[in-house]
Parts: sequence; structure tokens; C-alpha cells
Amino acid sequence: MIIKNGFVFQEDGTFEKKDLFIEAGKIVSSSQEVLDKTELDASGLKVIPGLIDIHSHGASGHDFSDGNLEGLKTILKYEKSHGITSYCPTSMTLPMEQLIQIFSTAKNICPDPSIAHIAGINMEGPFLNPSKKGAHVEAYIQKPDIDFFRQCNASSGNLVKLVTLAPEVEGASEFIQELKHDVKISVGHTSASYECAYNAMKAGANHVTHLFNAMPPFAHRSPGVIGAASDIPSCMVELICDGIHIHPSVVRNVFSMFGSERVILISDSMMATGMENGTYELGGQKVTMNNKKATLADGTIAGSATNLYDCMKKAMEFGIKESDALFAATRNPAKSIGIYDKTGSLTPGKNADILLTDEQYHLIKVI
Repeated sequence: MIIKNGFVFQEDGTFEKKDLFIEAGKIVSSSQEVLDKTELDASGLKVIPGLIDIHSHGASGHDFSDGNLEGLKTILKYEKSHGITSYCPTSMTLPMEQLIQIFSTAKNICPDPSIAHIAGINMEGPFLNPSKKGAHVEAYIQKPDIDFFRQCNASSGNLVKLVTLAPEVEGASEFIQELKHDVKISVGHTSASYECAYNAMKAGANHVTHLFNAMPPFAHRSPGVIGAASDIPSCMVELICDGIHIHPSVVRNVFSMFGSERVILISDSMMATGMENGTYELGGQKVTMNNKKATLADGTIAGSATNLYDCMKKAMEFGIKESDALFAATRNPAKSIGIYDKTGSLTPGKNADILLTDEQYHLIKVI
């Protein structure tokens, strides 16, 4: 296939009017490498990389933690149809036996052009601080356990790319030292001080789970996790940009504070995403969704009901530079989980994960 005359997003953040060549699901350098000469006219359209959501629990009435293969396929189909071409299904805090069964579903998904590609698994629990549990079930929270993680990862076919950990709890330091080369360790659901978080990040936990949510605030004498992450250049941070979790001013300040290469937009979406107002579940707990705000019975925000594509558009509405918002939903998540050699930009050799949009980012076509 040849995509003609589109404004193609470049790795330097600019758009260039050019043709894009695709052969056997890969982007290639020239028309000479293309056997199928079918042309798609993209005149007047933007051509951008498919989005990459590394933190999402579910959508379209299904939750990854249900451990249901058909349900996971439904989630992946929804994501692909909304411009998310690579996806990390994300677990909640549950017993090991249950997580092992849930993770095994991910490795049994067969490639299908109608669904998002599983880029890995995000293991959000159970190594959390109960005081910052959010929507996680406290009874299942436990101390960081290396063997627990390894058994879960093995059940997935070693698909786990991210694991959240509260660095102040017993066993966290040993967990980081032992596993920092095997998985991206993310600081989250934590009450850690600046010093504790900084030391954990220096030791190898160079990612933050949904910045600002389920952690101490950024205070002038107690900067906590947020301040520590800012001071560690290798640390990347997730940001839920649904217009509910984070105030627009804070979104703008995060991009100013961390720059264009360290912010990762995520949806943190749950099964209510794409559904009508009503009662749903997240990790076995009842969640009420009303006008895209999802809460537990006590009012705790429980994930989002917004997909990543809409989060990216919301970031632009909040004043984030167009290229920065695009990088935060494509290049940055790809780099964070080690798949930028395969996807995240539109360069020869990478997967043909491509979106066509109009000037206002209405999604026209997903390839």
C-alpha cells in the first residue's frame, strides 16, 4: 500500500507532506519495495503513529482482570478502533493464583488486524502501600515478593513490562535490585518521602504510575515522589489526561517540569469506557460511571472512562503543544517499555501502525 499526499508526523516533531510506503505490515523506504501498489489518498489529512496505551484496565464492558479471553479480545478491538494500536492490559491487586490465570490469557491472543497488539502487561498490584490503595482491594495487598512476580510473569510468557511498587514498604529495595533489569519498575500507590523515592529511582525504579494520583502532593518543603521524579533525568512519568484526574494547569506544569521526552499519556481506563452511564466493576469492586467520571461507593476515583486518543486530544485542548501531546502518546510510551524499535514513529523498518486524522484530530482511518 502507498499512502499518498498526507502530512506525515516526523521524529523531530514536524509534519512533512510525503508518501508513506507499506509492505507486509512494515513501513519501507520506497515504492520499489512495495508489491501491493494500492494507493490511499491522504490529501489534507495528518498521518500519525498509532497510539500506545501502557496503562489500561479495560473498556467496552470488559476488564482484563476478569481473565476472560473473549473479553480481552473485545477490549483490544475497541482500542484499535479508537486509534490505540499497541496496548498493555493492566491488572489490579488480586491473589497470585488469580493473577496467574489472568496473565495467561494475554499470551493466548492471536495476531489479528482488527485488534490492538499486546505490547506487554502492566502489573499494577499487589506491591502497594495500603494507605494509598485507591481502587485496589486492601486485603490482597502484600509486600514486594520476587518469587510472586516471577511466577506471574512466567504465566504470561514473560510479557510483563511494568510493575508498580511502593518503595517505602519492606522488601522494596531487594525487589528493585533483583528485578530492575527484567522489568520496568514503577513507583506508585505510595506514601514515600522525597528521599525514599529518590533512592528507589537511583537504584533502578525509573518510572512513576499515574503521577499525582495515589501519592503525596508536591509540597514546597516535602516534594515527595513528584519532586524526586523531576530530579532523576531517566525517570518517566504517566499522566491521566481525562480532564477529571488532573487539573489543566497541572497538566501544563507537568510538561514544563518534565519536558517533551519524559511524559507518558495514559488512559487508566476501566470497563465503563465506551459504555453508557451505569454501574461496572474494577478489580472486583463496584464502580459507578457518570459522565465519564468513575468512582467507588466512597467517592474514590476508580480509573477513567476515557480512551487514550481522547486523552491526547484533551491534552491539546489544555494547551499542550501538538507535537508534545503526540510524542506522549506514541514515542514516549514505546521507549518506556522498550518497543521503540518496532513502533512509536513512522520510519522504515517499523510496524505500519498508522492513523489518518483531519486537522482537528477527528480519527478518519486506522491502519
